[in-house]
Amino acid sequence: MLRDSNNKIIMEPSTEPNEAQKRQIARKYGMFLHFGINTFGNVEWSDGKIPIESYQPAAIDAEQWVRTAYEAGMNFVILITKHHDGFCLWDTDTTRYSVKYSPNTADVVKEVSEACKKYGLSFGLYYSLWDEHEPSFADNFDRGYINYMLKQLEELMDGRYGEVVELWMDGPWKKLCPQWRYELIYDLVKRLQPQCQIGINHTIGEPGLGDPDERYLPKNYQLYDPIRNYPSDFRLWDPHICRKDDPKIYTCEGKNYYMPFEQTICSRDGFSWFYSDQYEEKPLIDKNYIADCYRQVTAQDNLMVVNLPPDTRGRLSERDVQNIMDVADILGIRRK
Repeated sequence: MLRDSNNKIIMEPSTEPNEAQKRQIARKYGMFLHFGINTFGNVEWSDGKIPIESYQPAAIDAEQWVRTAYEAGMNFVILITKHHDGFCLWDTDTTRYSVKYSPNTADVVKEVSEACKKYGLSFGLYYSLWDEHEPSFADNFDRGYINYMLKQLEELMDGRYGEVVELWMDGPWKKLCPQWRYELIYDLVKRLQPQCQIGINHTIGEPGLGDPDERYLPKNYQLYDPIRNYPSDFRLWDPHICRKDDPKIYTCEGKNYYMPFEQTICSRDGFSWFYSDQYEEKPLIDKNYIADCYRQVTAQDNLMVVNLPPDTRGRLSERDVQNIMDVADILGIRRK
């Protein structure tokens, strides 16, 4: 691995995919699982103030979640570990706003990791940089919040949950890119999980606060566009799809980097990340559209995930399950 002058692991410039990127590209298709305290607050985003007592899943049926992904022809799963609300789905002592101190103390990260091992699927994690619950988040990014993140990421990456093939990071628009100290995160993850591919949402564009300019939407990517969130191994901007002739080479400080793209699709219309009381009323995304997206992105050496949110019973919606099984039948990838 390439290291900087401070002996930190950094991205290695290249115009071709490295071995870890080739393995990521070969995974092609996965399931995104949004589950957490928002599920019990009937909201997509929350401010870290939903009472921990609200988190009361009847069960954590990780077996159903991962078996569904396997049968639908998917090759990996990405699980929310902490959304912008700051509620943690693993057994951590970094905060009391976690499953460990909730009415259901099951370590969801562990449950899904073990189910992935059973079905032979790769395991990835989503982690929100933005944290509405943690007080040190508001401290102008002194070392306190950076250390808080690094402690949490070390717990997630130190091997207790097995191999982690992908880290999907979100919420970077809340601060300027240098304030996040991405280089410390990248170095930590690569030391603990060398093959883990790291992506930061809104990857491409000029540095700044908020969303990148529309010019940098995935449909508008151009060869040698700037990397906004460096270092990242692949590109993200949910829920957009890339262009059909998607370019792969992007730049930072005069160096070129090969970067695949991962598309994210919700199973229902609109931003339907978490399950809510209104979820079943939302129309399903057309199965033929999902299949067409799969064909387009994989033909470009990219990959795609479909989000299926577990409900308050800890189970996936039967309509969502049937829809992705229909997609698998269209694509000829369904497993028994």
